[in-house]
Parts: sequence; C-alpha cells; structure tokens
Amino acid sequence: MRFIGTRMHGYLDYIVAVLLIAAPWILGFYNGGAESWVPIGMGIATIIYSLLTDYELGIYRRLNMSTHLTLDVMSGILLALSPWLFGFAGEVWLPHVIVGVFEIGAASATKIVAGHNAKSFANI
Repeated sequence: MRFIGTRMHGYLDYIVAVLLIAAPWILGFYNGGAESWVPIGMGIATIIYSLLTDYELGIYRRLNMSTHLTLDVMSGILLALSPWLFGFAGEVWLPHVIVGVFEIGAASATKIVAGHNAKSFANI
C-alpha cells in the first residue's frame, strides 16, 4: 500500500541525501575509501535526480515519479550491498544496510502520481 505522498517523499529525499553525505563524519567511519565515498556519492546522486523529478520539490522536472522511485530502489539495493560488493564489511556495514533498506521501503510506500499532477488529473 502506497501511503507516502510525493511531497513528503521529496522532503525525505533531501534529508536522507544530506545525511548520507555527512554520515561518514557523523558516524566516524570516514577513511577515504569506498565505505565513505559510496554514501557520499549516493547522497549527491539523490540530490541531482530529486532536483530533476517531476514532483513538488523538483526544480527541472524531467524524470517522472516512477523513474525516480526506480532509482531510489536501485540506489537502496546498491547502498545495502555495498559493504560486501566493495569489500569494507569488516570495517562498517550497518549504516549502509539501514539506509539502503529504508530507501527501498520508502520508495515502495510512495504514491506514484505527484500531488500537483494528481490534482490536474482530478480536474479532467
């Protein structure tokens, strides 16, 4: 069941993106390797594709919500698996898995039609 509105999802996108970028320092696992750069890169990518999404908090609105949610799921999977894919599971893995699973869950629970589009469809 999809119960998260696209506006709320937008706020989550930007908050989680900033936290991903800051996590290596906040959680004390910055070592300059993949354990640090994967969440930083994923945070930057999330900001970029969020700005490009056709939803209430998008600016350039080139990606539809379905594409955005697919990118969220893919980035969640990559983030959750990254400790083992990039070989740093012996150093840190829990933050990557928690945020990755959160991203997948949030994407799965988010409505596909953005609020501003839903209103225009209702008027047809």
